[in-house]
Amino acid sequence: MTDSTQESQKLKDLYLLGNQSPWLDNLRRGWITSGELDRWVESGIRGLTSNPAIFQKAIEGSADYDLQFGQLIKDGVAVKQAYWDLVTSDIEGALAALAPVYESSQGVDGFVSVEVDPALARDTERTTADARALHQLIDAPNLMVKIPGTSEGLPSIRTLIGEGRSINVTLIFSVPRYVEVVEAYISGLEDAVANGIEDLSQIASVASFFISRTDTEVDRRLQEIGTDQALGLRGKTAVAQAQVAYQQFLSAFSGARWEALAAKGAQPQRPLWASTSTKNPNYSETLYVDELIGPHTVNTMPDNTIASFITSGSVRRSIDADPEASELILRKVAEIGIDLEHVAAVLEEEGVASFVKSFDELIATLTSKADQLL
Repeated sequence: MTDSTQESQKLKDLYLLGNQSPWLDNLRRGWITSGELDRWVESGIRGLTSNPAIFQKAIEGSADYDLQFGQLIKDGVAVKQAYWDLVTSDIEGALAALAPVYESSQGVDGFVSVEVDPALARDTERTTADARALHQLIDAPNLMVKIPGTSEGLPSIRTLIGEGRSINVTLIFSVPRYVEVVEAYISGLEDAVANGIEDLSQIASVASFFISRTDTEVDRRLQEIGTDQALGLRGKTAVAQAQVAYQQFLSAFSGARWEALAAKGAQPQRPLWASTSTKNPNYSETLYVDELIGPHTVNTMPDNTIASFITSGSVRRSIDADPEASELILRKVAEIGIDLEHVAAVLEEEGVASFVKSFDELIATLTSKADQLL
């Protein structure tokens, strides 16, 4: 990251002028021990997200974990438990770095997210138990546990919110599923009231809407159709879908039902734009930042996307600049033969499988390393 005051101001402007919280979508041990993460926070980063793929890259690509891992194995700790001990150490370090943001924002920002075992994405009861255990293991007010926004995950989200736990709902790929996630959150808050939680202000949640993967899949299908109209729609669906979802956000968090919860301190479940690095080199590197800026939103960016945004991004309210145009794009995509619900189902399966693969590969690597130590 850059040390330039002028450039580092860009992230602060995103929050102060754009009313959007920039979060960092990456974590590694060296950033914590070197103070680099503290510098990210000083530059304007207001939260952090992680996932199994991030931890796989961090642990396999660095010797920073070897000492702790070696000691755990010598102490007889099983490999999978040793993995969670490594992750917990990183998450606790990140939580400490973000704690001042959590305190100064009065519990709106400063969160660090850690994901449940991705293999549990289709198991409601085990997801609930795993998320509950993570909250109990890492007992910090600014921890968010990530639960996939699968149909099986929705009951877990409602249950855990009803218990007063903060949740990051991940892997959302469609507007209809986003609406279901919002309903799970609001219903969970109502359950929390019924469970005797009088102050809802300590319960926080974000709904992580994945962006770039949608364009990758839709563009592939548009390319197959091959007409001028189809090709002219490439690179537009992901932004339009997120902008339409934002209109759903504005609707859901207004009116009598929401106001009754807000009176008890409830926070809106902010849309979080995830997977915001562009995969197509023909698109601007800051496309999924520049076009999704607006109040009560979060954009979690990998460090390379943050660097691009600092250099060439623009801060302006864009998320609701033209809602009708966004709806029109989605209609045109549907009319040309792209089933966005099918796209979302494919991406959800791929997303879950990708995280499971990263998790399994890392466990295999650690198992091999453990065998060498014994």
